[in-house]
Amino acid sequence: MVAMNDLANTPKPGNETGEERPKRQRKPDWIRVRAPVSEGYNETRRLMRELNLNTVCEEAACPNIGECWTQKHATVMILGDVCTRACAFCNVKTGMPRAVDPMEPENTAIAAAKMGLKHIVITSVDRDDLPDGGASQFVKVIEALRRNTPDTTIEILTPDFRGKMRPAVEAICEAGPDVYNHNLETVPRLYPTIRPGARYYASLRLLEEVKSHNPLIFTKSGIMLGLGEERLEVHQVMDDMRSAEVDFITLGQYLQPTPKHAKVEEFVTPKAFDAFGSIARAKGFLQVASSPLTRSSYHAGDDFAVMRAAREEKLRKKDRLSV
Repeated sequence: MVAMNDLANTPKPGNETGEERPKRQRKPDWIRVRAPVSEGYNETRRLMRELNLNTVCEEAACPNIGECWTQKHATVMILGDVCTRACAFCNVKTGMPRAVDPMEPENTAIAAAKMGLKHIVITSVDRDDLPDGGASQFVKVIEALRRNTPDTTIEILTPDFRGKMRPAVEAICEAGPDVYNHNLETVPRLYPTIRPGARYYASLRLLEEVKSHNPLIFTKSGIMLGLGEERLEVHQVMDDMRSAEVDFITLGQYLQPTPKHAKVEEFVTPKAFDAFGSIARAKGFLQVASSPLTRSSYHAGDDFAVMRAAREEKLRKKDRLSV
């Protein structure tokens, strides 16, 4: 006969150690999205496979993949699918990356042409193993896009190029992207646990360096909410971004990719996101995207058009005042 205490300690099926499996947190209704099933989604997926391209949409388990791929929008992730960092929030694989694919720039341009993209977002894994951190591959991709789809506007989302930031940023700015995005990801207090391989103020300096090299390139940065940050810490990050002349801020809900990643400390309500958005606009950002499902490249093309129009209007007002 088995005592009740013995039953309590009996391993559950599929868990031979007897340890409790971490439970996934239940998402609130405003976070849930439909599973991707459309033909547009399948066409985008097939194209990426045919051209041997990786997307952050898949690798980072983006909740908006169904909507974006249905509309044939995809964020291409260059330099492979293995990252040399291990951030606590990110679902991308960590390890020793493979050699850089020399066909990646041309294949990215082919994908943009076949999808008829007016705006494309290019991001990458961290490549601390490369002498230039992978900056030259960004340059090649931008050049290939300019050759093959000259009317497509280009947004890049780069890593911090730790230890080689200035020459990397200079080379990329010379290639002429329309938008340079580098995410701060979270408030400085949480960096040691959430983004241990990076430094908050080094990321700020990168954004400043872009504007210093070419003030006409739009700069963009974002943070995740729900990791345990305080409201005033978020306001301070906004101020830091504006001091670095960042044009566009994104704020979105952090979602735990797997039980092994940093847990969600709070599901921030849509109303709270609206409040953060209003504060950001008051601080002078040209464009603000703030909602639970906001991600760096979500609606990036539409947001770019709004940001560009906002700058033009700002310049017109300045000209009128100077007359």
